[in-house]
Amino acid sequence: MLAEFKGRWRAIFADAIERLALVLLYAPFVLAFAATLPSHPWWVLVAISESLAVVLILIRKPGNMALAPYPFLIGFAGTALPLFIRPVEGAALLPAALTVTLMVAGLGVNIAAKLFLNRSFGVVAANRGVKRGGPYRLVRHPMYLGYFATQLGFLLSSFSIQNLMLYLIAWVFQLLRILEE
Repeated sequence: MLAEFKGRWRAIFADAIERLALVLLYAPFVLAFAATLPSHPWWVLVAISESLAVVLILIRKPGNMALAPYPFLIGFAGTALPLFIRPVEGAALLPAALTVTLMVAGLGVNIAAKLFLNRSFGVVAANRGVKRGGPYRLVRHPMYLGYFATQLGFLLSSFSIQNLMLYLIAWVFQLLRILEE
């Protein structure tokens, strides 16, 4: 009984730390993107994509979260690293029409996947039930596909070596996360 009590409090603590860390990372991310709205309003698409993840994590329903270091690290890193991305003026590799189309498509897939998940969404893999309908009947991990498309569109419209490196590392963590799930 004592072990069960300790385990429950450990899960509550890990959940609270995860949420607090994301909020602290999220604030400078939002400020950086808000400053670019007058000149690049379409960059709000990637900000919306990352914002949805943070908001859903804050309101998610509890689940049996994996507290082992590996799943916790890959889940948190895969979610947190894109919050370090920053807009770069005048660094587009492709025309805005193409990058915006990619971001809109990715965001649409991302929103559809998240709406279908509802509050069964989290940073770390947890048993909140396996989804098989909606976009999940077409692609096993539509949310990650949406992230990739939105992030790639943004990267091609706001290229920097820092953004490239952050996204490459984040995508590796997302792949590890998929394998963990």
